[in-house]
Amino acid sequence: MSVQTSDARLLALAAEHGTPLYVYNVDVISAQYKALTQAFQAAPAKFFYACKALTNLSILQHIAALGCNIDCSSINEAHLALRAGFSPQRILYTSNGIGFAEIQTAVALGLTVNIDSLSNLDKFGAAYGGTYPVGLRLRPNIMAGGNLKISTGHANSKFGIPIEQMDQVQALRQAHGLRIAGLHVHTGSEVKDLAVFMQVAEIFAALLPQFPDLVYLDMGGGFKVPYKDEEVGTDMAALGKAVADFFAHLEKTQGRKLEAWFEPGKYLVSACGHFVTSVNVIKENPTATVVGINTGFNNLIRPMFYDAYHRIRNISHPQGPLQSYTVVGHICETDTFATDRPLAQVREGDVLVFDNAGAYGFEMGSHYNSRFLPAQVMVRGEENFLIRKRDQLDDLLHNQILIAPKIS
Repeated sequence: MSVQTSDARLLALAAEHGTPLYVYNVDVISAQYKALTQAFQAAPAKFFYACKALTNLSILQHIAALGCNIDCSSINEAHLALRAGFSPQRILYTSNGIGFAEIQTAVALGLTVNIDSLSNLDKFGAAYGGTYPVGLRLRPNIMAGGNLKISTGHANSKFGIPIEQMDQVQALRQAHGLRIAGLHVHTGSEVKDLAVFMQVAEIFAALLPQFPDLVYLDMGGGFKVPYKDEEVGTDMAALGKAVADFFAHLEKTQGRKLEAWFEPGKYLVSACGHFVTSVNVIKENPTATVVGINTGFNNLIRPMFYDAYHRIRNISHPQGPLQSYTVVGHICETDTFATDRPLAQVREGDVLVFDNAGAYGFEMGSHYNSRFLPAQVMVRGEENFLIRKRDQLDDLLHNQILIAPKIS
């Protein structure tokens, strides 16, 4: 039986819960995790789900039950991970330009911590010395990823400690007696070229002699996910073999038996998700037929923010003749999801589905234009579960404090 969610099921869920609606099939997540672990079965690999992609607690609980660990980019994500059942030992907290108080909280919780600045490393050393192991997030000066907005390892990136500052790192290590347990690099998202990962591996190999206490080398995530039929994702089997060979070589030549850590986010949850919308209006413009749907970049910002492509399908009228449409949202901005996109003939009221919407969809949502966040549904086997209610007006009001006007 296919683990994919059928269009008939999506239509039934839209009728039951209304639109816009996010639907996540956790059986797809299970299949992705199984494929990942099989690809790396010969490598000393550990996986940490990059939960910034999708943090609904029911999804996190499912991922925890699979045996996957979790990577958090904020202390609040770490609190959610704990609430979802991850033990502190399974939580990796990778800081990014944050205040030292967050790092102190992470330590108090017993999390594995990666630090990405000399300033916080110095504060960490002053506070903990060598009593608590710590990892370093490094900036390798590698340009990689689908575009500049999702490239995080280049020379002008805000992320990580530049590798040319290793002298300062060593000075802090020695001054505070720091126990550096890990090195971390994340070059970006949508990385298909295996050479990028192996370039990171070679950087790690060159740095190993400077860090005698290492336990793990974290190569980040960013595996390429196909969004179009003609696209090819990262060859995970080939990457798994290359990583296994590299770590075996390290053990043989340097006597270092280390763990390879990875942080898959989009790879685990992107394909599990569908964003289900309805057509409000159709307008005929001089050069385009414009389809206005009942959502906007407040619910799915990736096309506007990253120029990201999502397949859009008319599941109400799939056999209709193909026509070219511009698909737009109802936000009072130019929120365009697709231009000149061939779709089965669209009518008002039709249900349009965005595929591959499990990652960075709901998670990057907002209340812009005082619009509501959509409901979320989890599909598992033959069962459907509402895992987040659609916003109501009270959700826009409950944190506001109304002060009576005083006009003089």
